Amino acid sequence: MSAALKMAPEAPTPILQCQGIGKRFGGLVALSEVDFTIGAGEVVALLGDNGAGKSTLVKVISGVFPPDSGRVMLGGRELRASSPMDVRDQGIETVFQDLALCDNLGAAENIFLGRELEYKRLGLFRELDQARMKREAKKVLDDMHIRIRDLDAPVRTMSGGQRQAVAISRAVYWKAKLMILDEPTAALGVPEQKKVLDLIRNLKSRNVPVIVISHNMQDVFEVADRAFVMRRGRAVADIKISETTPRDVVSMMIG
Repeated sequence: MSAALKMAPEAPTPILQCQGIGKRFGGLVALSEVDFTIGAGEVVALLGDNGAGKSTLVKVISGVFPPDSGRVMLGGRELRASSPMDVRDQGIETVFQDLALCDNLGAAENIFLGRELEYKRLGLFRELDQARMKREAKKVLDDMHIRIRDLDAPVRTMSGGQRQAVAISRAVYWKAKLMILDEPTAALGVPEQKKVLDLIRNLKSRNVPVIVISHNMQDVFEVADRAFVMRRGRAVADIKISETTPRDVVSMMIG
């Protein structure tokens, strides 16, 4: 029997790594040497009081702002992008509070917004394959256990939870490697909050990592694996939800 030592298996490469991220706006230090990681199938709550830097960090990750220092790694490779669309094309989907949906369009049209499927193109003119887009939209919505009766109905006629569901389903359809949700349950009633939390659990079951910005501690403790707490542009805690309490987290946030 070999006496050679068994080597421990290498830890899997995190889906996302932020290394020493710094960001200034004039004399204001918005982020200072922030390190952040998230692995496959993790749900991490990004927490902090107003002005803590969490929104700036998300905007750096999603390509809205370039970092002044440090780097963002996606799947072990440095993320190089010149716009939020570049970042989306590489697999990072961000659902901001305004959802970026076109209120006058239906669910299927919103899922394919900016990435429409073409039936044929004649010079500058193109014909969209509406039937296929509707079939594909229904397929992904059914797969996510989302019920929307009329895919042609404008999303402005939908409930807040249904609108969130359309935005999340869009990211799922386009094979998101990482999902960022900004206050996904804000302004929703309790039943709709539960539906959105179920969608987050669904993403987790698909091994899609999710970053959730939220001020709702009950939601955080229901779905998150870890709490990453920021204060005044710095990371002050990165702790397992099972090892802390809402009161402790709030104490970390306010110092």
